[in-house]
Amino acid sequence: MKKLLFLVLILTSGSSYAQRQLIRIATRNVSLLYSTNSQGRLIQQYLGAKLQPENADTATRSAQEAYITAGLESLLEPAIRLVHNDGNPSLELRYVSHKVTKQDDNVTETTITLKDPVYPVDVILHFESFYNEDIVKAWSEIKHQEKKALRLTDYSSAMLHFNADKYYLTQFHGDWASEVKMEEQPLTAGMKILDSKLGSRANMYMSPMFLLSLDNAAAENSGEVLAGTLAWTGNFRFAFEIDQVNALHINAGINPYASDYLLQPKEVFTTPAFIFTWSNTGKGTASRNLHHWAVKYGILDGHTPRLTLLNNWEATGMDFNQQQLSELFGGAAKLGVDMFLLDDGWFANKYPRNADNAGLGDWEPNKTKLPDGLGYLVKAAEKQGVKFGIWLEPEMVNPKSELYTQHPDWVLRLPNRSEHYYRNQMVLDLTNPAVQDFVYGIVDKTLSGNPGIAYIKWDCNRMMTNTYSPYLKENQSQLFIDYVRGFYKVMDKVRAKYPHLPIMLCSGGGGRTDYGAMKYFTEFWPSDNTDGLERIYIQYGYSHFFPSITMAAHVTNWGKQSLKFRTDVAMMGKLGYDIKVDAFTEKEMQFSQQAVKTYNRIRDIIWYGDLYRIISPYEEERAVFQYVDNDKKKAIVFNYLMNVRRKEVFSNVKLQGLDPKQQYTVKEINLFPGTNSNLKFNQSYSGDFLMTVGLNLVPRATSLTSNILEVTAL
Repeated sequence: MKKLLFLVLILTSGSSYAQRQLIRIATRNVSLLYSTNSQGRLIQQYLGAKLQPENADTATRSAQEAYITAGLESLLEPAIRLVHNDGNPSLELRYVSHKVTKQDDNVTETTITLKDPVYPVDVILHFESFYNEDIVKAWSEIKHQEKKALRLTDYSSAMLHFNADKYYLTQFHGDWASEVKMEEQPLTAGMKILDSKLGSRANMYMSPMFLLSLDNAAAENSGEVLAGTLAWTGNFRFAFEIDQVNALHINAGINPYASDYLLQPKEVFTTPAFIFTWSNTGKGTASRNLHHWAVKYGILDGHTPRLTLLNNWEATGMDFNQQQLSELFGGAAKLGVDMFLLDDGWFANKYPRNADNAGLGDWEPNKTKLPDGLGYLVKAAEKQGVKFGIWLEPEMVNPKSELYTQHPDWVLRLPNRSEHYYRNQMVLDLTNPAVQDFVYGIVDKTLSGNPGIAYIKWDCNRMMTNTYSPYLKENQSQLFIDYVRGFYKVMDKVRAKYPHLPIMLCSGGGGRTDYGAMKYFTEFWPSDNTDGLERIYIQYGYSHFFPSITMAAHVTNWGKQSLKFRTDVAMMGKLGYDIKVDAFTEKEMQFSQQAVKTYNRIRDIIWYGDLYRIISPYEEERAVFQYVDNDKKKAIVFNYLMNVRRKEVFSNVKLQGLDPKQQYTVKEINLFPGTNSNLKFNQSYSGDFLMTVGLNLVPRATSLTSNILEVTAL
């Protein structure tokens, strides 16, 4: 049986430890085993390829304590550290009990209860395993019954241990307009940390996800690889520690930076879920596991069709009026999209929102721009046959606003220090229940006062700096955690009243991309950078963890590529437009109208099919992506030539995921009017031929050209 190392999470052992306990967590292809040692502590015993129950007792790949505590004999970075009422900074966790609950034919939850033998502290480790998707969610609960609050200083969601000759880490980092750059490097002895301390716009620089390969750098279709991500819309931390015997230990969870937490007696501290999958057949399998899980469990209404849209931002910025917007509705209708989205600049009167330095917080339609309000626009759009959506940034405030003047105590800012602005704005204090009610009220008033609004773009354009909460007073160390909890409370209320309204998660581009938020949102905005060439890299990076249906991808005027190239790239996500439609030539409009129709016809394959990243833009001056439907009857191939050199020679592209015995036809689609395909496929091909011999997709090596192929079973 092929070796398949799976991540293992940490746990510990306890009271009834005279009799050894064995705990088995399994998915379709993976077994995770924990046992107790002679001290009653929980030990990670095995992680790897699926074991038969009769072999479980003898399987051993690790003897490391699962959820390492601070203050005792371990020299490793702990998963948990706390300080008791009497000042004792130690914790021992022993096994008490475990429980296995089968939620349905696919999902099983395993809980393991651990307890300190001296102090009344309990830790419950939770594992939710998704059998068909090979996904595990792991989180912990911490509680106590001491007389006063104890101080939590470290609180990982999960801890993993590995033994291999070498370890290779892929991280995803960047900045505004250059998100999710992939960088792979070998881990060396000591500590490597991926983290964020930015608070509201937490993953502005570093995304909360990673790939880990064992022994050798994993390829797309080979090698052992762990893909892990944290479901938390705030500060995160992944710590990778290689010890003196070359074993690797991973802590995943909320970043404890400036975040000591005073845990009250009988209060339960619940960590966010660490979501992971393991593959011994490369990165592609790991990604497909996450995609299938996300559509079914990780995002809101994953199987509900998304709306194509036209945004006004690139066409008008904040300089528009009611008449101009009404005329743009006709462009949306002519284009054939489902909806028109009104972006920033529509609100505030005393301090009008004509630039980004005023108006945030004052969510009343601007009477000069929109004398008849949003309701008029909703109806005007409906008359043109399109829905209407709106931009909001309800967590933020400009100092130049009525809200700031009336409620300076609602703003995160340091006393006795100068205020610090980013994009001329500050962050509202979502730790404060009154502010939570205000933010929810913005959304509720906008929607209930204007029936027919069909979509929200929820933005968050700055991180936290000079951070202090007037509401928390002496408990400032809980600010980063309580802010995220406050955000979730707001979204819980929004979803209780508007359970299925499509909402885009935007944060100055890709500043919020995590499965903690995605349970409330239908899609996210990967980047403000919509240059077609650069978007190939951005969407390639996100595709390791997120399915295409989650990635809003718009056709704009960014970049020097053709309209066809930019459209082809956007069709790999959730298609939209942010462009001056009335500036299109006749052929450009004809092409775009047909592209929307083509997209609507093939979108289910792109959204729900298996993604194969056949050629990486990081490895060649081209990129090839393939989506295959579940029954292998249809496939869509996206082929991009990038900055190619003269007379550059490329090898055939070998397709993947097809039925080798099935016969297929291949046809180029989404051609620009008046052009013919240079790719001639005048016969049928077996799946075996397409996967072993492949197709020549570069008859002429010309920079910045693209093709979409439709592969259909006979």
